[in-house]
Amino acid sequence: MTVGLERVWRSGTIADMPYPDTGRAPVLLRALFALTTLLLSSASGAAARETRGNLVLDGVPEHSPRVLATLDGWLSGRSASFQDFLPDGSILVTTRFGDADQVHHVAKPGADRQQLTFDVDPAGGASANPASTARQMLFVRDRGGNENAQLYLQDLDTRQTRRLTDGQSRHGGALWSHDGRYIAFQGNARNGVNQDVYVVDVASNTAPRLVIASQGQTWTPLDWSPDGQRLLLLDYRSVTDASLYVADVASGAFKAVPLSINPAKPAPQTGIGSARFAADGRGIWLSADLGGEFRQLRYVDLVDGRLRTLTAELPWDIDDFEVSSDGHWLAYVANVDGFSELRIADLGAGTTRIAKGVPQGILYNLRFDRQSKTLGMTLETPTSPRDAWTYEIETDQATRWTSSEMGLVDPARLSSMEVFRYPTWDRVGGTPRRIPALIQKPAKPGRHPVVIDIHGGPEGQSRPGYSPFLQYLTAELGYAVIQPNVRGSTGYGRSYTMLDNGRLREDSVRDIGSLLVWIAAQPDLDASRVVVMGGSYGGYMVLASLIAYGDRLQGGIDVVGISNFVTFLTNTAGYRRDLRRAEYGDERDPAMRALLRRISPLERASAIRRPLLVVQGLNDPRVPASESEQLVKKVREQAGEIWYLAAKDEGHGFRKKNNRDFYLKTAATFLERLSVERISASP
Repeated sequence: MTVGLERVWRSGTIADMPYPDTGRAPVLLRALFALTTLLLSSASGAAARETRGNLVLDGVPEHSPRVLATLDGWLSGRSASFQDFLPDGSILVTTRFGDADQVHHVAKPGADRQQLTFDVDPAGGASANPASTARQMLFVRDRGGNENAQLYLQDLDTRQTRRLTDGQSRHGGALWSHDGRYIAFQGNARNGVNQDVYVVDVASNTAPRLVIASQGQTWTPLDWSPDGQRLLLLDYRSVTDASLYVADVASGAFKAVPLSINPAKPAPQTGIGSARFAADGRGIWLSADLGGEFRQLRYVDLVDGRLRTLTAELPWDIDDFEVSSDGHWLAYVANVDGFSELRIADLGAGTTRIAKGVPQGILYNLRFDRQSKTLGMTLETPTSPRDAWTYEIETDQATRWTSSEMGLVDPARLSSMEVFRYPTWDRVGGTPRRIPALIQKPAKPGRHPVVIDIHGGPEGQSRPGYSPFLQYLTAELGYAVIQPNVRGSTGYGRSYTMLDNGRLREDSVRDIGSLLVWIAAQPDLDASRVVVMGGSYGGYMVLASLIAYGDRLQGGIDVVGISNFVTFLTNTAGYRRDLRRAEYGDERDPAMRALLRRISPLERASAIRRPLLVVQGLNDPRVPASESEQLVKKVREQAGEIWYLAAKDEGHGFRKKNNRDFYLKTAATFLERLSVERISASP
């Protein structure tokens, strides 16, 4: 579907109104725009292509003195993420004291963070050997953002570390067996495409053993059975279509887990979040929608096939859950309009309560300790960075283990986030559909310029977490920041997630058009100073919005964005190609290929007539660097203003502090220049 009409919200009604075809703008306006672009480019002092260390700058000017003087303080903080408990009750976290996140040990709440891994690339995914006498840690690391993660085993006493995998393929989903002898994981070493299941014997120091070779499945290990003889596997096809299997580790034989409320009917297409064996191994706990709207917490009995639902009363997704090893407690997190709500179920008593001692924010990385009394987690809020916390089940008491530094930031200047909904262009049940969004505004009164920050995915969700850069934009540059969860986002039901699939792709772009209408109606927002930014699929949304609504936007920031769906699907890493076809459509089908080409920003790059910053990691396996480079070339051919920043040692986003800081300073300089301008003429 092409964006041939914009729907304008007026006085409680939706009216169709054609918008100007930017590809056929009057000659005078196009000449004015070309002159304006030339003047802006001259004023900006845009530089030629140059290399600074691992960074490649093409048309990127020097950073603004104001930005250089103010932004460093906001970016000098850090965060910490809970990873796992050690047998003695101390914890593992990831945090950064240098350029990249590394694994650290924290002995008790408030204790020093003791660094365990050292490298130029980040380390993460840490887990401790669960055996009571073991002193070992598993972690993962890739190179330069290429996402070919390798598994490493470290002796926590000697700090000796050895690689468990081949050093070149992609690996993930690593799980310790309950006795600490084996590690199961997924990997594509066999052919570079299929995700197979491997098991490695930690004590024997032998090569990993191929347990199950994929025959088209996308395998991810989720859990070991309590007796160590079976693996619970996920076959993921899309965010709304997945299956569970139980596999015998010795033979490699596997059997599907029945997931049907009515055994007399075929199981519906199901979106699955996660799954775990019950403590006795008889059944499985899982978060799944079973073809309904929300991922609810459910239990399926593997003996008789019966299925029951624990959270039927909650009209929200269950994001995460964890079962204590003694089978007494089940902790789960409901995604309530973006905020996390932790609930604790006493499986023996059959009761459930909300954990009131936990601050409101976003929770993830749930993990019980070995004694089944304490729950570890990562917590962040809109005004505090990620930190490691624990929660005592019996006392309803939360304890903060790490206190991440916020840099040279006055907490009083931080802005809160509010959830709101705006009417969009179509109707549901006779009334306008309403799009959920987050907004944060400067404290100073007046009409504020706006940054629309669009999440990636598209199966994702903007949530009320801490971003020092967005806080900087609000406090220092005076921007209001809006994060819309346009159709296709997760967290608002299965139907909402599927509203942008395949041929409906541009409907989500029209949600941005409706947001621009809403902004124009707000007395404290300046509709003549609006910029769009986003990463990955959000980068595509930036480009598509500049094409469709360039007369109402000042510019855009595209980070690792898709510019051409056909070349993207052709060049993305082979192991993820079919997964993306399920979302965007199959480019091998002639009709779908024609549609994908027609809606691709590269095919309409001549309509991008506002300044654009493009940011790309050159090792990106998801959205290859060619997506950004072909767009930059095409826009430049049309005499458009474009800044291009690339990093040789990054992939799908910038993870290293020095690179990330340079990118954010570039983005802040770009936004500062636009904030003093107003749209004076349609492009």
